[in-house]
Amino acid sequence: MRKVTLLLLGVLIIATMVISAPVLHMYTALDVNEAKIYIEAFEKATGIKVDWVRMSSGEVVARLTAERNNPRASIWFGGPAVDFIAAKKRGLLEPYKSPNAWSLDLTFKDYDGYWTGFYLGVIGFASNTEQLKELGVEAPTSWQDLLKPEFKGRISVAYPYTSGTSYTILAGLIALMGEDEAFDYYKKLDKQIHHYNKSGSACVTQVGLGEVTVGISFAHDIVKKGVSKGYPVKLTIPKEGTSYEIGAMAVVKGGPEPELAHKFIDWMLTAEAQSLMKNWFRVPLNPDAEVVEGAVRITDVNVIPLDFVYFGNAKDRIIERWKNEIQYGD
Repeated sequence: MRKVTLLLLGVLIIATMVISAPVLHMYTALDVNEAKIYIEAFEKATGIKVDWVRMSSGEVVARLTAERNNPRASIWFGGPAVDFIAAKKRGLLEPYKSPNAWSLDLTFKDYDGYWTGFYLGVIGFASNTEQLKELGVEAPTSWQDLLKPEFKGRISVAYPYTSGTSYTILAGLIALMGEDEAFDYYKKLDKQIHHYNKSGSACVTQVGLGEVTVGISFAHDIVKKGVSKGYPVKLTIPKEGTSYEIGAMAVVKGGPEPELAHKFIDWMLTAEAQSLMKNWFRVPLNPDAEVVEGAVRITDVNVIPLDFVYFGNAKDRIIERWKNEIQYGD
């Protein structure tokens, strides 16, 4: 009887510990396998459990908009800053100024604390080297190269309304060419597209497997999911200039665990946490964090100057135009 009582007591203590463990609810736009790296390290460092869901950043904005009267998540982790600016405009975010973000340049965070940057990424082309050889063509090194007849029906990219990656591409083209000229270019590019994806990095694996010849995605995803996996994938950067992102995170307005969200943001800005990004070839913003060889810095390439506030606030209008003229157009 005494043994049974002790056993029941032990079970009760364990159950109480599980029930009382704090839980942070998160939406993340990072790749599932990458998100695990940071989330598991955060759980180990703090004892805070994370209940998370992966979506593309456009889908995160849609989910937060649908849940605005009853938020289910407390933090949005990962995705281009332009999408966070669009979410701020919709009143979906809550300001938080992390003490660990004090040294960040204002370029990398919202002045009022509605979002905080934690990495940089640039857009590149992923090309299947075996197919390039069969076609007798070099890997594309410019936006105009994508319009070559050899690439017709052989390119993959994501929808700009579901993917922050793809909206970053569209915003960069507008900044480079002007809006009307960029849409004229995209109409030509659309005729080269084999298919569109929901996720911005999905095209990299498709290139690696030979399902398409060229994909347009962030360079860190191309290196991590293509080159480093041993696929016949080559990374090139458009020479006219390429678009880039400030990867960000933010507290969800009215979310159930704002204090836990603050703790995650504080932790993610530490050099220890940011050094974990070497596992995905990202370039961290904390100057004390490690940067792995092979990661592409914006200082290494020709980047297009972007007005993130403009493209964040104009996103709904630009996306609507893309749907009308590209997706549903002739």
